[in-house]
Amino acid sequence: MPPSILISNERQAREIEGNVAALDEALSSEQALRSIVEGLPAEVIEGVRRSLKTERRELAELLEAYRAAKSGDYDPLKAQAGTDPGAFLIAARIMKGLSQKDLARKLGLREQMIQRWEAEKYRSISLSNFQKVAQTLGVIWRMQEATSLTEEWGLSYDVTRDDLSKVVRHARAHGWLTADEGSDENAIATLVRYVGDHVIRYGTPSLLRTGMKKNERPENWSLLSWKAQITRRAEAVISDRRPRYRPINVSWLIDLVHLSQYDDGPIRARDLLLERGIVLIAEPQIAGMSLDGASFLADETPVIGLTLLRDTLDNFWFTLLHEVAHIILHYRTGLAAGFFDDFTASEFDEFEEEANRFAGNLLIPEEAWARSPARISKSPEPIERLAAQLKIHPAIVFGRIRMERNDYSIFSNHLGRGLVRKQLLPAS
Repeated sequence: MPPSILISNERQAREIEGNVAALDEALSSEQALRSIVEGLPAEVIEGVRRSLKTERRELAELLEAYRAAKSGDYDPLKAQAGTDPGAFLIAARIMKGLSQKDLARKLGLREQMIQRWEAEKYRSISLSNFQKVAQTLGVIWRMQEATSLTEEWGLSYDVTRDDLSKVVRHARAHGWLTADEGSDENAIATLVRYVGDHVIRYGTPSLLRTGMKKNERPENWSLLSWKAQITRRAEAVISDRRPRYRPINVSWLIDLVHLSQYDDGPIRARDLLLERGIVLIAEPQIAGMSLDGASFLADETPVIGLTLLRDTLDNFWFTLLHEVAHIILHYRTGLAAGFFDDFTASEFDEFEEEANRFAGNLLIPEEAWARSPARISKSPEPIERLAAQLKIHPAIVFGRIRMERNDYSIFSNHLGRGLVRKQLLPAS
């Protein structure tokens, strides 16, 4: 279940109880934890341990709020619903003592319809059906409230014609639009609708976590348009493949790292992540964004977006593992708002520092790095030997050496240039 979803029925409650029990078992002893983190570096295991504790606490709070509401104490459930209209309708049904089947009968619908609407927090429902559900539950939805929510979700933008035209040019160049949107006016209208629908469905923070810190960004419209397109593509994958992410399972991380050995490692990584419930989408950035990667939720599914701004293997693998780190470590503490990362920035917040350490230790464990002659080598041979020992691509080690020495003139022909975009970017 995603961080913002309420428990809406007994089946989900039982599932959450099972997840809490599994987390309790994993955290109860070193031996139990080792079964799901075997082969990972010590620094990574400690990060996983913290994330599992957070997962356990959040799931327990969801469960406690649901059980409290069933007993007549509705305050925790209302607090979890917050100002989200769909979540509030779910809370209202539970507060009325109605099951999903009861509500379906009152509306003359099948129970499965209510289950689907609630799984999506009523985001795909028509306005007329939303009003019918609200009326049946005794929820009065005033236009003034809807307006304030619209403002809160950031649907009002001060976007210039130049901003719109820049995104339209990018959209045309990269296949976002169909032949029907021929004129600029039609294209702009389509893009505005895409972004508006995206914001209504997923919201947007007034401060986007970008540039390794929270910053006001003048190109928010471009960034939000890019995120909306990534999400549209991810939703198509989710609809077709039905991925399911399980936070307690991290044993596959070392397999992901070892895929870097292969020439087609980026494609293999995309496929492995999908098997583990994470959707990877590559989409070129819009001019001026200066963005390497992002991670966020499409409902309950984690999504990674990469721009491949720098088409080298070392940059691809570090960026990918950095975004994977956000998913593993911050699923309950930031992923709903999203992380938008520019690795040329100079300032780091605690989330980004943690993701950097996690990714760095996954690729090159600190213990192995500290004792390797590759750190001080001026020739490629010791570096390639370390890469073979760690079962990673040599470009990753060459890239780390360039970064640590702050000398980007060395080993520039060992980074695997031009090998990623042709694998992951769609033909336009």
